[in-house]
Order: sequence, then structure tokens, then C-alpha cells
Amino acid sequence: MADRKRKTYAVTSAGLWRIRADIARLLGAEIVSWPLGRAAGGIDGFVGWGWRPSGLKAKALSARSGKPCLILEDGFIKGYAPGAGEPSHSFVVDDEGIYFDAGGPSRLQRLLDEPASDAAALDRARDLIGSIRRAQLSKYNNGPMIGLREAGVPSGRPYVLLVDQVAGDASIAGALAGDDAFARMMEHAVAHHPGKAIVVRTHPAAGDRSLLRQAAQRLGVEIVVPAPMNPWPLLEEADAVYTVSSQLGFEALMADKPVHCFGVAFFSGRGLTQDHLPVPVPRKAASVEQVFDAAYLRYSRYLDLHDRSDCAIERAIEQAIAVRDQRARLPKRIVTAGMSPWKRRALAPFLKGPGGPVLHARSLEVATRRAREVGGSVAVWGSDRPLPEGVAAIRIEDGFIRSKGLGVSLVMPSSIALDGDTVYYDARRPSGLERLIATAEFAPELLARARDLRSLLLSRGISKYNVGTAAALPAVAPGRLKILVPGQVEKDASIRFGSPVVRSNADLVAAVRRLYPEAYIAYKEHPDVVSGMRSGGREPDAADRIVRDGDIMHWIGWADRIETMTSLAGFEALIRAKPVGVHGMPFYAGWGLTDDRHPIVRRTRRIDRDMLVAATLLLYPFYVHPLSGMPCRPEDLIREIADGRVATASIADRAIAGVARAANRIAVRLRDRRLG
Repeated sequence: MADRKRKTYAVTSAGLWRIRADIARLLGAEIVSWPLGRAAGGIDGFVGWGWRPSGLKAKALSARSGKPCLILEDGFIKGYAPGAGEPSHSFVVDDEGIYFDAGGPSRLQRLLDEPASDAAALDRARDLIGSIRRAQLSKYNNGPMIGLREAGVPSGRPYVLLVDQVAGDASIAGALAGDDAFARMMEHAVAHHPGKAIVVRTHPAAGDRSLLRQAAQRLGVEIVVPAPMNPWPLLEEADAVYTVSSQLGFEALMADKPVHCFGVAFFSGRGLTQDHLPVPVPRKAASVEQVFDAAYLRYSRYLDLHDRSDCAIERAIEQAIAVRDQRARLPKRIVTAGMSPWKRRALAPFLKGPGGPVLHARSLEVATRRAREVGGSVAVWGSDRPLPEGVAAIRIEDGFIRSKGLGVSLVMPSSIALDGDTVYYDARRPSGLERLIATAEFAPELLARARDLRSLLLSRGISKYNVGTAAALPAVAPGRLKILVPGQVEKDASIRFGSPVVRSNADLVAAVRRLYPEAYIAYKEHPDVVSGMRSGGREPDAADRIVRDGDIMHWIGWADRIETMTSLAGFEALIRAKPVGVHGMPFYAGWGLTDDRHPIVRRTRRIDRDMLVAATLLLYPFYVHPLSGMPCRPEDLIREIADGRVATASIADRAIAGVARAANRIAVRLRDRRLG
């Protein structure tokens, strides 16, 4: 579809213009808007979406001009939810028709007429089918991950599954069927599966236009309509699956189920399905793997969710799982309480779940009332404010791989921690992280991933904030112990709630000097203190050197051991196999990995570093990618921070951020003053 000269294609709707960067990537072409953006050098073709008005317009313009028409549609792994609100994982581009229109040619059917036969391609297809089935991925992935009984499917009774579609959708007419096909489908299921439950999977967008609900009402058939859910449990337990042309019919074939087609679908007519409507043109037989290879591998195109570069389906699957699984951890809709406009904006990408995007309230009282109305959960920042009673509530804090820059400077976070009664640094009672470390079963594959993640952290030199420069490391006489003492902001909650004995940087350094009188002690001020935003208290006088510059990772590498109250630098040193002495009660102490100056008697489990990394960096935090604002894996975030790419910001956004930073500096100073 492209030659050596870069071509120019005209899109035929505002919606396509909004995703012009994706279309340019898919086509390797310049994109203009028809008719406003006619290119000086001429237009080489027209682009439309499906058989919607834009697709019909592109088809008509192509017929008049004799220039090619390219039809786009979502691919078979589209994204988290229907709609254009978020980037898609995949697209299809068809220069002959579109795959769901059996009345004409399509590139997919041409590919299926020459099915893959080499063993490597079929083995890859088989492996990917297994991956998708195990991961329970579909075109849309916002259905709650619940079981059949929880969804309302009767226990112990066999059933057949009927798949609904949206009345009037082009995929029904394209399958050479009409609305009456759904009634005939139901009649056949009832007649051929006596005594079995008739379970109807409604389309997420069907609403009151559910054709199968209407058919059941007319026919007097009792049906079971499960609650919204991931479709795979329904497919896996069904005795048979009925569809007109839904993609779920092919997913049922992937699950080794008998499939009845009452329309001509892209996967029917090839010996895999029981066809109740003959195909207009005979089709060659094909295996499930061959159909998958043609549809998901050769016909579909995949774009990286974050940087929108071309990627393989394996990458798209990995990213789809990351989005789905993180959002599934928020079953209730979140309502924040009393957060600043900047914080609302920063947290919004993290707090979207199956119940919808986050809601914001100006006060705890309003948030509590709103959460009760929507069946949601109140979210507050940090540990200082009490949680409301009579409604679900969570606390939010920065995560452990936060960003490239300081939170106090309003650099957008890329990870946060969500917890229940208390946050991870509040040692007055067990946090969710502490309970996770104490009780989680760490599967071998999880520990292997944790090992790889730890290696990636070490090789890329990534920490929480990733600020600072190369350090001027002091030369110390051979054999003399080198100790790093990372400074903290003394009014931080992590000291107030996590270090009951040693509560100041000066006292910490003095305690370290008493323990190691002959050591060389370097005290490194906290970045917030160096920036002038916060106070580190009285300057320690027992240190050999006061350090204000250099990345903390350089100093950890220099030191023989690290001594701290509750600093995250202790965790970062620990995963780098450095000895760590702890004078407070941080989340990483008390598990047999640190020298605990203040014993934590309730922490009795003994763990290794990989278990700590698995709990702290894989299972506990939430991550979003700095380029896309979409959920991501920590591995992707680490690579992105290390590569140093940044999302572009408008002049207006930069101006607003500058005002917000100034306001935040004032707010931080007032808060510290209140704390004494």
C-alpha cells in the first residue's frame, strides 16, 4: 500500500482526524483532512472507518476519483473499553473491503484463502491462542473478573451461550443477516438443548436494543442474563455457543467449543462452525490456528500503547493485561476528598476502574456522601486525615519508582500506593503492604520476574525521584568503613509515624557515630531540603562530610553500608545487596534483611530480596506511563525513565504548572509550620 514516495491520504471525519498520528504510522503516509486539507501535491487516496458515514464517504470519493479507498476498524484486541477515549492496541487496514462484510471482498478473506501452512507460524498462533485464553483477553477488557455464580448463572445446570449484538449494527447486515436471525438462533438453541439454561451475553453497547432479550420476550423463553463480566468464564463452561457474527464466536472456537453461526462471520464457512446461513462464495477449509494467523497476525496491526510505535501482538497482549489487571484492583468507583486541582489531575489516570473514571469532591463530607450515592470508595491523601465511617475508603501516597523529578516540585507521578486504614510508612499498625509481605504466596514465576526487575533497576540506575548529578565521591583510607546516612525531611509522616525513638537527622548521625566510631560517615541531605522547599532540621555535626549533590545511587554504590531512620534509600540500598541498619520501622525492616536497631516484634516472617521486590514493586503499587498516562508495568516505567523521553506539554499547561508549583511551595511551608 506504500511505495518509495511518501503518500498522502485524506481522512473523512473529525474522529479520524483526532487519531491522525496513529493513521500516519499505520499507513506510513501524510494525513490531511478532507476537504479542508487538500494537499498541494495531490491526494493519493481516502480513509474511512468501517461502513459508518466516514467509510461510505471514503468509498464514494474513491469511486469518483479512481483513487484507493482504505477502510480502518478496531482490531480484535481493541483496548480496555469501547469508544475513542483511550488509545487502541490494534487496528485493521483493508484496501478491498472490511472483514465483517461478507457481501464483498476483504483483505482478510483473501489472506484466509491462502492460509498459513508453515509450522513456525502455526506454532506461534497456537501459543498466542493459549496466551489469550489464559489471560482471558477479548476485544474489550473492562468486564469485571467474576465467576459464573457471582454473575448470576445457575449452579449445577448445563447451559448454552447466546451472544447478542447491537440492533442496526453494520456487522449484522455485513453478515447477510437481519434482526430476525437472533430469534431463529434462540429457537434453535431451545429445540436442540432441552433442559439446558439459555444464557444470553448482552453486548456492552446494546442497552434496551438487545435483540436476544426482545426475542426471548416474544417467544416466551426464560433466559439468564449474567451481570457484566469478562466473557471467558461464560465461554469456557458453555456446552455450545450461538452467534450471528460476533467476535466472541471465534473466541469460543479458541476455547474448543461448538459454535453455531446464524450469519456469515469472518471465521465461518471454513469447516470450524455449524453454519445456519451459507456463505455466498465457497471458502477453503482452515484450522483455528490458520484463522488466527490470518486475522490477528497478518491482517491486524498493533501500536505500542505508550509511544504509538509499531509493535508485535505479544507486546499488545502484555500491555492489555497490565491495563486490565491494574484497573480491576479498583472495583468501586473512587471519589477523592479535598485534593488540589494539580493532585486531582495527577491521580486521575491511576484511579479509573471498572466503575468509571474518578470523581472529585471538595471536602471529606461531600466525598463521603457522593461515594454512598454511587457505591464508591473515598480516597484521601496520606495518613494525617481520618477516614470516613460507614463507607469504603483508601489512602493514597507516592509509589517507590515515582518519577524523574520531585513531587514537591509537582512533577507528575508515575506510581502511587493505595492502601486501606494506613499507608506503608505508618508503622503504628500493619499496612496493606506489610500484610502482603507477611502473607503472600510468591509463585516461582513471580519471583523470577522480581529477579529480572531487580536486575533492570540495577542496570538502569533508577531510584524514586531520579534527580541529581554525578557525585564527587570522597576517597577514604583502605579498610575504613564508609557509611551513608540519607537525610530526611524531619516533619514527614514517615518519621512521625515510623520512627518512635530516633526522630531527627542530627540524632541519627550521632547514633551511627556511637555504633561506628571509626567509620567515615557521609550525610546526604534530602532532595527536598536541597531544593529549599523543606527543612532537614539541625545540621548533623557528627558526620565527616555533608553532601548536597549527586544522585543517591552513586552514594549508595560508594558506601559499605547505609544507616537510616525510614528513608526509601534504605530499600534501594537493600535491593542492591548493601548492608542496611534501620533505626525506625520502615516497611522493609523486620523481615530478616536489615540490622534493626528498633525491633518490630509483629513482623515474624523471614523473606529474601526477591520476595521483598515482588511485594513492594510488583504487587502493591499502581503505575502509569509518563508518555500515555495509561497503566503500565514497572519494567516499562523503568526503561522510560532511563531513556529520558518526556511527553510534550502546551504553553498553557506549562504556565498552569508554574502557578501550581508556586502555590504548592506556599502550602508545603504552611503545613510544615503547623507541624511545629
